[in-house]
Amino acid sequence: MNRTVAIVKSMLDLIRRGNLRGFLALAEKAEPADLGDVLSSLNDDQRLEVVKALPARLSSAALVEMPNESQAEVTLESLASEAPETAVDIVDELPDDEAADLVGGLDPEDQERILSEVEDRADIEELLRYDPETAGGLMTAQVVTVRATDSAGEAIESLRRQAEEIEDFSQVYVVDEQEHLLGVLPIRRLVTSPAIRPVREIMDDTDVRVAPETDQEEVARIMGRYNVPAVPVVDGGGKLLGQVTFDDVIDVVEAEQTEDLLKFGGTSADEELAAPWHGAVRSRLPWLLINLVTAFAAGGVATFFSSKVNAVRALIFWMPVIAGMGGNGGTQALAVTVRRVALGLVPAGKALPIIGKEMLAGVANGAVNGVAAAAVAFALGHGSHLGLVVFLAMTGNLFVAGFAGAFIPLLLNRVGIDPAIASSIFVTTFTDVCGYSLLFGLAGLLLGV
Repeated sequence: MNRTVAIVKSMLDLIRRGNLRGFLALAEKAEPADLGDVLSSLNDDQRLEVVKALPARLSSAALVEMPNESQAEVTLESLASEAPETAVDIVDELPDDEAADLVGGLDPEDQERILSEVEDRADIEELLRYDPETAGGLMTAQVVTVRATDSAGEAIESLRRQAEEIEDFSQVYVVDEQEHLLGVLPIRRLVTSPAIRPVREIMDDTDVRVAPETDQEEVARIMGRYNVPAVPVVDGGGKLLGQVTFDDVIDVVEAEQTEDLLKFGGTSADEELAAPWHGAVRSRLPWLLINLVTAFAAGGVATFFSSKVNAVRALIFWMPVIAGMGGNGGTQALAVTVRRVALGLVPAGKALPIIGKEMLAGVANGAVNGVAAAAVAFALGHGSHLGLVVFLAMTGNLFVAGFAGAFIPLLLNRVGIDPAIASSIFVTTFTDVCGYSLLFGLAGLLLGV
């Protein structure tokens, strides 16, 4: 048992035994993420009791770290009704961006009940104006700034004053009198410069900046590309509104990857990982029904060629083999192509080389697997002619799989449909239909059935 699991288990045991004093003593030494796991393991009533007992500085951090955001929102909503002063203390302890994330899921009445007593109400309400999945929704308005007209000595004194209110900062921004962003000030260069040297002479330009409407995934991509710990958010006139920091981007990357993985598997991105079974049914059933309809197409091909199946019974053995290999090959090409789209690695006019690469990979893989399958057919006594049919069908279907796995997601992306949502259904249907058609069609030509 690792240390984290042991700590969480110890705190849960203390709570379940009713030893709240012992739990509070252990909670003082615990990491916020561990406390968040503890709260997630409790039912709503237990969680509410524990949050009330914890100091606001601990409960606020624990609520933010809870894996399931909806549980944190339910807890804060209950506090707003039963103990509004505790809810206010919790929100007051949080940075403005985390407070906005937590309060943003509440009803307007509960938001007003809490925010009416919160010290940084204006900053939080400003952040609530933005879509939570944009730079504006992610940013914090708490930034450290100095004037371009300051000297290095004056800038250092300004940093000391601001550090009393802002605990952690990784970037120092240079602004003018109207708060327009002019540059970023490297701290090392600042402290090693003569005290009389002007800030404008030691600052760097800030070409890396985003608008508040920029999608969170694009913000994460920009920060990863330029390796910056934070990216400033500016309005249309260049005024500094706030910054998005690397810890927020880590959460974004995790959330986006989870969303893409769920969609790629034919599951709604709205499905919570901790959702009950009926929630899973609601999110998955529509996609399964669509898949059922498309599967009828493959079934129709098999029925159309039923006379050939009756004439050569060995084709029954090879039907799932050809279709399954095509499905796997298509999924491989699809995964690579969807990832290319997600990372913005498909420049305009470069779709054909991507499709061509996957088709070449498909035909090469198909030929190798086709030889192996033909050898198995011969070993099973199916005959050399059927072995040739299997070889050609396998090679052809993996060629088709490479084409479909690249072309379909690129086409969907071109027409504005998220390729992670629907591609897999169409690709597997395409390879099933083509696989059966190739197998039966070639059998008719080469076996005379």
